[in-house]
Amino acid sequence: MTIPGQLTPAPRLLLGPGPSDAHPRVLTAMTTPLLGHLDPQFLDIMTETADMLRQVFVTKNRLTFPVSATGTAGMETCLVNLIEPGDKAVVCSMGYFGNRMIEIAERCRAELTTLKAPWGKVFDLQQLRDTLKAVRPKVLGLVHAETSTGALQPLEEVGKLCREFDVLLVADCVTSLGCTPLKVDEWGIDAAFSCSQKGLGCPPGLAPVTFSDRAVAKLKGRKEKVQSWYLDLTLIESYWGGTDRAYHHTAPISMVYALREGLRIVLEEGLEARWARHLRNHKALKAGLEAIGLSYTADPDCQLPQLNAVRIPDGTDDLACRKRLLSEFGIEIGGGLGDLKGKAWRIGLMGHNSKPSSVLLVLAALETVLAGAGVKVTPGAGVAAAEKMYTG
Repeated sequence: MTIPGQLTPAPRLLLGPGPSDAHPRVLTAMTTPLLGHLDPQFLDIMTETADMLRQVFVTKNRLTFPVSATGTAGMETCLVNLIEPGDKAVVCSMGYFGNRMIEIAERCRAELTTLKAPWGKVFDLQQLRDTLKAVRPKVLGLVHAETSTGALQPLEEVGKLCREFDVLLVADCVTSLGCTPLKVDEWGIDAAFSCSQKGLGCPPGLAPVTFSDRAVAKLKGRKEKVQSWYLDLTLIESYWGGTDRAYHHTAPISMVYALREGLRIVLEEGLEARWARHLRNHKALKAGLEAIGLSYTADPDCQLPQLNAVRIPDGTDDLACRKRLLSEFGIEIGGGLGDLKGKAWRIGLMGHNSKPSSVLLVLAALETVLAGAGVKVTPGAGVAAAEKMYTG
């Protein structure tokens, strides 16, 4: 029997759709000695983490905590707790992750209506109004930041619309939390979920969720048990927020340490400053990408600052270019999903990785790789355009 050697992976700059590089302070926090999951010290850490999550979600929701699993479990937590068999639900899809919400809602045995938009587009308020008026659902599911297309769905007025029709609004904020404006209470979002490995600058493994009082009332009024025992909030809430903490599962202690430190970093920077940083670096990257001839997959008025999805030049080998970026420059970017598979690259500037050094390095590397693939690129054009955006 041969024992594998010690882990020594080559260094990477993770500029794909996630995970992003964790902040060094987060990695240090993960080396903190373990505590028991019901140790009084750890319960205090859980309380601090939940309090900071409320600040980052911009909410006062009591039921706010990180699910001990990845972002998709956050999606499933919201839907399985709020949808009972036979409930009318509308789920809107404008890309890969909207389709995933549809799949989960179907498994909840919802009476489902789907609203679809072309990839790279978003839904307008009148479309949503017409659908809610016709269907009268109990739940509306929307992706705030569609990771597959780089499109940002405006949510500022949707919660008000949902209250007009007595509908619960569920929002996928996996790629928006900690990167772009997200105001759960002000926008009337009833349930939101995210992940730890993107805008919060932590490793993957936790899925922050938050539920409004309206959503909790729906949960408490269920006629049937939640179909998932592990994700049943009627069981989990006492562990994360009850006065008498009850065992539900063994929390991932080191990941909670990581999230706590990641949230501290977010709040030290300030939400407004953090949102502005992501937008500034996006504008520089966009100027550089367009200077080397790459166009975005999302409409100009709805492009995500933190996830830049661009079309691959005709005749360019997607996989070969991404392999060269990885092997020669140590840079990971994402390929396309679904309708955009083989047609797009997804470049993430999220959390700790949203900074000028990331922008300039990936532009310089892309120029070299594209030129090597036979694409006509003016040497230095992308970097020069980004630098002009920074200094202009």
